[in-house]
Amino acid sequence: MSARTIIVTGAFGTLGSVVATAFADAGDKVARVDYAPAPDQPLDGGIDLGGKDLSDADTAKAVVAEVAEKLGSIDVLVNIAGGFVWETLDDGDTATWQRMFALNAMTCANMCKAALPELMKASGAHIVNIGAKGALAADAGMGSYGASKSAVHKLTESLAAEMSGKDITVNAILPTIIDTEANRKDMPDADFSEWVKPQAIADVIMFLASDKARAINGALVPVSRGA
Repeated sequence: MSARTIIVTGAFGTLGSVVATAFADAGDKVARVDYAPAPDQPLDGGIDLGGKDLSDADTAKAVVAEVAEKLGSIDVLVNIAGGFVWETLDDGDTATWQRMFALNAMTCANMCKAALPELMKASGAHIVNIGAKGALAADAGMGSYGASKSAVHKLTESLAAEMSGKDITVNAILPTIIDTEANRKDMPDADFSEWVKPQAIADVIMFLASDKARAINGALVPVSRGA
């Protein structure tokens, strides 16, 4: 099987780095895209596009065009780019809601729209979005984040229905707290064994982006087991 072209957004972060490496290790060509200027570690067999604000639709279009030009047709899009804020409405600012929607919902929508023409040229294309289990029932301080991730869920379901009958699947995974260095620093008293490991998430993404998952479309897959 020839190498596929994979776009991973938010690819310079902890989860994105693990996901990008998993695809590269499988022999795929990976375009790592991030708002940050550069990754901490190099990755062979692909390209890095740093300093990209994907909440801007024109930037997303330019990213897709560059990847298609340099790596060929696009087979898989993994939307990891996003952000998190814990803030109550009473003590916070409604501007946080705009920021969360820009970081989580609009980056995803812009990249999906920009990549669709290329993805529909591919055989067996896949989109995998990152939602959040916490968006199913938002706790205190989780309103803006939960609402923006809920938008990702509905985008996933709607786009999957739009693509029905075409050779492309659209799914999302809904992780609980991810075991990252930043989260451990923010919540030092938590039980880290209950948190989901980035590699476990990468395994689920790899499955949803494979031919074995060709019959799964429009699914919101919880990923909640510490493993």
